[in-house]
Amino acid sequence: MNRVVHPIEVESYRRMRARLDTSHFPPLTRAVVERVVHSAADLDYARDLVLDEADLEKAHAALHAGAPVVVDVEMVGAGITRRETVCRLRDAESGPGLTRSAHAIRLAYEQVGPGALWVIGNAPTALEELLTLDADPALVIGLPVGFVGAVESKAALRESGLPAVSNVSEKGGSAVAAAALNALLYHPTSAEEKL
Repeated sequence: MNRVVHPIEVESYRRMRARLDTSHFPPLTRAVVERVVHSAADLDYARDLVLDEADLEKAHAALHAGAPVVVDVEMVGAGITRRETVCRLRDAESGPGLTRSAHAIRLAYEQVGPGALWVIGNAPTALEELLTLDADPALVIGLPVGFVGAVESKAALRESGLPAVSNVSEKGGSAVAAAALNALLYHPTSAEEKL
């Protein structure tokens, strides 16, 4: 099913591309970079994001084959269109040495098991907890925002060797994390391109 793109979005992308050349990026990388830049109106994301086309290709295939999508907060889930998400934050509790966000990640992993796409846009502790699990993710979109723990948790994600989309700076948040996942959802599969 093709997505109907509103004329405002078309014009917004035209203006963005007039200011930012993304033509050198491979297809899925370009899709993610452009959607993240568009969601934040922040051209610096083109230099701040860290991602790999091969990882994105595998994640795109897994996503379109029905792999579960787990989010750290409901705001990320609200931004993801065309797909149900798993968020266990309402069920989670904090305790000594464990934030509510980290507990929610544990609960989500118990529910979905390995092979999911994880989209973290809010809590660095959620990303840190995910890295302690044997989640074998299809992809981790690790874009938590903040001045405490965000940079460090994203660096740990990159060092883990897991397939990932992250960024170097403190920037991030629910909107950009959802945008990165939406880029993969919106990008056509091989079968759709043949139609």
